[in-house]
Amino acid sequence: MGTAVEGGRSGPRYVQIADEIVQQIRAGVLKPGDMVPSESELVDRYGVSGGTIRKAMVEVRASGLVETRHGKGSIVKDRPPVRHRSSDRFRRSLRQGGKAAYLAESAQSGATAKVSVLYIGPMESPADTAQRLGVPAGTQVLARRRLYFRNGTPVETASSYLPWDVVKDIPELFAENPGGGGIYARLEDHGHEFAEFVETLQARPASKAEASELALSPGAPVVHLIREARTTAGVVVEVCDTLMAADQFVFEYRIPAAD
Repeated sequence: MGTAVEGGRSGPRYVQIADEIVQQIRAGVLKPGDMVPSESELVDRYGVSGGTIRKAMVEVRASGLVETRHGKGSIVKDRPPVRHRSSDRFRRSLRQGGKAAYLAESAQSGATAKVSVLYIGPMESPADTAQRLGVPAGTQVLARRRLYFRNGTPVETASSYLPWDVVKDIPELFAENPGGGGIYARLEDHGHEFAEFVETLQARPASKAEASELALSPGAPVVHLIREARTTAGVVVEVCDTLMAADQFVFEYRIPAAD
């Protein structure tokens, strides 16, 4: 006898089944470390074919809430709670207080943050980045690639690209730890006062490599964010290409009502 699926969105049966499993995880019925019922158990529970259950599990894995281990099945992930990503993280007072954006934001949410530097050095600017920086494609820039952790879980990768003529005389920007307040504080120390940060966001499925780096299931949703850091002189001195696990972030922005 099949089990009725309640509270899920309308659509094909496999989608309804996937919704119920996801709801059980979010409600704590299936807890971190628990095994998701096997295919045969789900076939018996819902009275559907194995093919329907396999399609449902594709949807469940895409949620990013489970990981599948060969020969063992799907296990509910132990992932930290969602944190807000607020526009307030770029306040000048935080930089002047020695707090880089990610560390300041994590501290406000009570999380333990860690940053792993993957690469610092020269590289040829990607075409899209070069356009944003206002330089020819292939121009040498300084690249800084990092992997961010929250409570021990990887949640974000970020690659900063900075014009070589801007950074060549700022040695701190070539160090793993650029000092209190991060790279934006060092740029302002050298006269590059910021006027605004412009961010473009797009949600999409993670590629296989991206999913592996962020410990996600293949195809799990991610948020691709590109930020331009613009100075009062109208110069873009950094383009930051960021990829975030979508289930780890809520975005909160303050939008002025006046001109």
